[in-house]
Amino acid sequence: MDLKDSLLRISENISRMRDSLQTEEATKNAFIMPMLTALGYDVFNPFEVVPEMDCDLTQKKGDKIDYAIMKDGKPIILVECKHCNQNLDLHSTQLQKYFVASNARFAILTNGIEYRFYTDLEKPNIMDEKPFLIINMLELSDTDIEQIKKFHKSYYNETSILSTAQEFKITFQLKELIKSNINSPSSEFVRYFVKACNDGYYSQKQVELYTPMVKKSLASVINDILSERLNIAMKNEEQQQPQNSKINEQKIDPDSKNNIITTQEEIDAYNIIRSILRDTIDVKLIGYKDLKSYFVVYYKSQWSWICRLRLTPYSKKLYLPSESGYGDASKIQEVKLSSIDDLFNLSEALHNGLLTAKTSKDNYDSKH
Repeated sequence: MDLKDSLLRISENISRMRDSLQTEEATKNAFIMPMLTALGYDVFNPFEVVPEMDCDLTQKKGDKIDYAIMKDGKPIILVECKHCNQNLDLHSTQLQKYFVASNARFAILTNGIEYRFYTDLEKPNIMDEKPFLIINMLELSDTDIEQIKKFHKSYYNETSILSTAQEFKITFQLKELIKSNINSPSSEFVRYFVKACNDGYYSQKQVELYTPMVKKSLASVINDILSERLNIAMKNEEQQQPQNSKINEQKIDPDSKNNIITTQEEIDAYNIIRSILRDTIDVKLIGYKDLKSYFVVYYKSQWSWICRLRLTPYSKKLYLPSESGYGDASKIQEVKLSSIDDLFNLSEALHNGLLTAKTSKDNYDSKH
C-alpha cells in the first residue's frame, strides 16, 4: 500500500472511530502509531522510534516526549500527542521545552487529526511559536500528502525540508491573512481600496461604506475566475471530443502514462446512477470519466458533473456539487457509502446534482 492509500485509510478510520476514543493512549494506538508506520518507521524498533523519551533540561528525568523518531542514534523529530478532542492551541508551550532539551530539528504536535509541524527558523534550537505546516487528516489534499511525504523515512532530508519550511510558513500566513480578509475585511485592508479609488484620500465613514462592498466584490471576482476557467476547460474538452463518440464506452490504454483502470464497482455505480436518473432525462446524455483521484458521472460534459465517486476497498464516498453551482468548492457535499447499494437511497440528492449539472451546461451553451 503506497503512502497516499495509507493516509486515506487513516483518514477514514478517524472519521469512523474518533467519537469512540476515550483516552490519549487510545488516540495514540488508533491514529498516531498508524501514521508513524505509514511514514515508514517501525514503532516497535527503539532504534527508530523511542516512546516516552526523557526531555528534561534539569536531568531529573521528569518530562518525557511521547515519541522521538531517531536517526543515527539522535532524535530528528519529536512527536507530542494529545487526545483527539483536545485543542492543540493549549499545548505548544510544553513542546517548546522538549524541543530545546532534545536538539531535534523538527517537532510535531498532534491530536491524531491535526498535525502541526514546527522547526527553529527564527532562533537556533528555539522552537518557533507558529508551525510552518498544518495538516488536517480529515481534509487531506494531494498537496498535503506531498508535504507529509517529505517526513517519510525513505525521503527524509533535513536540509531539503528546512530550505522549504520558510516558504511554507510565509505561504501559510499569507493564505490565512487573505482568507480572513475575504471573510471579514479588516479596516486596514479596506482602507487600501478606499485610497486607491479616491486618489489617496480616505475617511472612516468611507471605510465603513466600502467594507461590505469590498467583501462582495472579492467573492464576485473569485467566482468570475472560477467560471472563466471552467468555461475554457469545457470548451477545450468539447473541441477535443469526437463528434460520434459513444458516451457509454471507455477504452483503457495500457501504454497510457496515467494507466487508469476503471473497476467493475465503478461501472456498477455508474449504472445505478443512470437507472435512478432515467425517469427525468435521456440516459444517453449521461457519461463518465475515470480520473486518478475520482470517478466522474456527468451530463454531456465532464465539467458539468452530476457527482463524483471515490471507491476503494476501505473507503467509499460520493461527492455532490453545491446547489448554487460549482463556484464554491467548500460547499461540495460528501456522503459516505457503506457500499454502492447506498446510492439507491440518494435519489433526491442525485437528481439535485443532475439539475445543477444541466443548469451549468445550459448556461454555458447559451453564452457560446
